[in-house]
Amino acid sequence: MLNHSARRWLAGVGVAGAFVAASASPAAAKEAPVEVGVYFSDTTVAAGSEGKIDSPLLFASEPVVVEGLTVTYDYRNLDGVVDIKPDTSTWGCETPETGVLACTDPFEVDLYEWAYGGLFSVVMTPTAKAADGATGNLKVTVSAEGIAPASHTAKVRIGEGVDLAAPGEEHKVSAAPGSTFSAPLTLSNAGKTDAKGAVAVFDLDYSIRPDQQFSNCTYDDGRLRTCSFSEVTAAGSARSASLSYLLRKDTYAPGNEYGGYNWLTVAEFEDFNAYLQAGGFSVGKPGNGPVLTLPEVPSKVAARGFQADTDPMNNWSSMTIKVNGKNGADLVALGTQLTGEAGDVVKATVGVRNDGPAALDFSRGGSPVTKIDIAVPEGTTAVEVPEVCAPLNGDQQDWENAGKPGAKLYRCYPDIFIGVGEEQTVEVGLRIDKVIANAAGTVTINAKCECDGFTEDLKPANDIAKILVNAADGGNGGNGGGQGDDDGGLPVTGQSTGLIAGLGALLLAAGVGGYLVAKRRRTRFVA
Repeated sequence: MLNHSARRWLAGVGVAGAFVAASASPAAAKEAPVEVGVYFSDTTVAAGSEGKIDSPLLFASEPVVVEGLTVTYDYRNLDGVVDIKPDTSTWGCETPETGVLACTDPFEVDLYEWAYGGLFSVVMTPTAKAADGATGNLKVTVSAEGIAPASHTAKVRIGEGVDLAAPGEEHKVSAAPGSTFSAPLTLSNAGKTDAKGAVAVFDLDYSIRPDQQFSNCTYDDGRLRTCSFSEVTAAGSARSASLSYLLRKDTYAPGNEYGGYNWLTVAEFEDFNAYLQAGGFSVGKPGNGPVLTLPEVPSKVAARGFQADTDPMNNWSSMTIKVNGKNGADLVALGTQLTGEAGDVVKATVGVRNDGPAALDFSRGGSPVTKIDIAVPEGTTAVEVPEVCAPLNGDQQDWENAGKPGAKLYRCYPDIFIGVGEEQTVEVGLRIDKVIANAAGTVTINAKCECDGFTEDLKPANDIAKILVNAADGGNGGNGGGQGDDDGGLPVTGQSTGLIAGLGALLLAAGVGGYLVAKRRRTRFVA
């Protein structure tokens, strides 16, 4: 089966799902009642600002449709620190007592094992007397008819308002696979208050790797995740350093690769890191090199308090790497050979392998690299079908019936990244209704369709493989051991490290840094 766990890092397509995998309480038994869960991010709000908008992440131990879904915000512990009101998109709210806000959805709501945000958004506004350093707890409770409530307590802090900023223009550079290039890391202070430290969170494509490690930066599986700085950036000033990167040898060419970084205050990064840890993730480990500094000697300041960004929309900087040369990929269809007797259910493990020389990374767009189309062999019926496969009629796949047995044609989607030498497979259970000599089905990859996907295969001739079903030798029945394509052997499904997206993608999903009320931006999580 395809392994999609790593995909859940992706923003919009499952970031919250990875979070829930560590947070939802699984049912202890098959008949155990459904449990619901909630998470609300720790938040730092700038004193004197119009506040920030956020919403809880809601999930369940298994897919369920609930009625009377209610989220209650208990902010009595934040008296004199923060006021909480419904956002303009939130309705059905009442205040049963001072410091408590309860909002109920009047319609049926679907909850899933992956978390969903965007419902019951609230505005967190600092009170007039809230000062830098003030802190308190916000208890968020979710409940529904016939389901036991669940709660989560988030930390809310008041910080000094600063305006970190990154260069607005995109940095562009050209490089060939295997070569190095450099790009600036620049921090500006667009506000009127000195910024006491900052953290850069990176969102880099799989192909972009650091050429050197630093002790104040973190790395995960060789990928740059964050860099933390203690330097004070005075109001109206800027600091900058040059980072050297390596473009992996298996980068597809010609093409474009993308990267970027986002600045957070120290307090906002603490909030973000708490979100990651709650989901069982880490920003990685410190590098083994020297300290990376932003030019100029840090000023001496008093003990650092909390700070919050007053305009997080100008914190991003991006770069585009134009990849020169030719470095393509050969995707190979993987078939199988099966044996059995009438009535047997045999397992067909089929899929795709990347023979390189380039890896294929579609994670930024979020679309699968290719399609795996399966034609069920004559004399057999598909009785066990994974949910990544849907019945196919012409070029239209019926995703409302994904995983439904009985169709003659299916379209299955592998992952959004496939490394060189990696095999991604699906397993379909075929019932042998009638033994037919060399009953043949097919596995077709890279099928042309009006959809995204890889189209420049180096060897299109191997994009089709057979599924052969024959009688069992000696009449013993069962699965006689599948045969792949001409290279032989059953494919072994691996988990691609390339699917681990940059923390910048998670940052977008988490809404860390907050959305200013004035911007009217809302966070929505969909896995």
